[in-house]
Amino acid sequence: RPFINMTHIITFILLIPSIFSLSIPQRDIGPLGPISTVASNAAIAAGKIIISASQTRASHSVTSTKSNQRDLLTSTDPLCEEEIKKIITEAYPEHLILGEEATGSGQEASEKALQNYLQLAKSKNTNLWIVDPLDGTTNFVHSIPMSLPSVACLTPTGKVISGCVYDPYRDECFVAEDGMGSWLNGRRIEVDKGTDKLKDSVIAMGSPPGDVSLSMSLKGINTLMPKVRTIRMFGSAALMLSWVGNGRLSGYWEYDLSSWDIAAGGIIVKEAGGIMGDIDEMGER
Repeated sequence: RPFINMTHIITFILLIPSIFSLSIPQRDIGPLGPISTVASNAAIAAGKIIISASQTRASHSVTSTKSNQRDLLTSTDPLCEEEIKKIITEAYPEHLILGEEATGSGQEASEKALQNYLQLAKSKNTNLWIVDPLDGTTNFVHSIPMSLPSVACLTPTGKVISGCVYDPYRDECFVAEDGMGSWLNGRRIEVDKGTDKLKDSVIAMGSPPGDVSLSMSLKGINTLMPKVRTIRMFGSAALMLSWVGNGRLSGYWEYDLSSWDIAAGGIIVKEAGGIMGDIDEMGER
């Protein structure tokens, strides 16, 4: 079975060609367990905050930046994270939660925070949740309807066992559980099986804020564009991974991703029949 390494600097996905509050109503997530139910409830609750805030221009204002002027934070980010943490804690008070907003920017900071939290989770023998309360903040700031929460649960050993990505603008709840498949609004989904040639594929990629990452992304465009049907950038890793999972996209790659960028989206891809890893791993396959 493919293994998702949360510390990879480069993430590349190819498909197998043959192939809120607790009062919020629960979404149909198929035959998945209680952890996935909590993940979906938390993501949907945060999504409702995003939709509400999107109606108010003040909520779109940038309150601060992280690594540079392209790495944005708004007043809505911490509101979403607080709601997600509240729902998880009410259901699993003993679990640990790693949120993006309390962590430094970049892959190095993400890796350090993840390893520290995993060590603590092992010592306490408890699960760890990884939360991105508002993936696609730049989209949110500019009223582009592609910003959403991403929630994942890991075992103390670092294995992702459940993940949910909720798109509040399209009311689409992507959720996956280890060994139980990937689901969209209660319907089983799978990766694109009809595209078996790279030249016919639609590949998504990111535009990371770091200068080195940006340079590598431009190199990636030059390499991929002549070989695929087209490349798309939507500004949200969680959304693009989910769209790989249900076959809208043929694949996705991005340089310098953090654990919260890929935790939930990664298991959605894997459980939908896709594979995930870094450039070297893909070359070996």
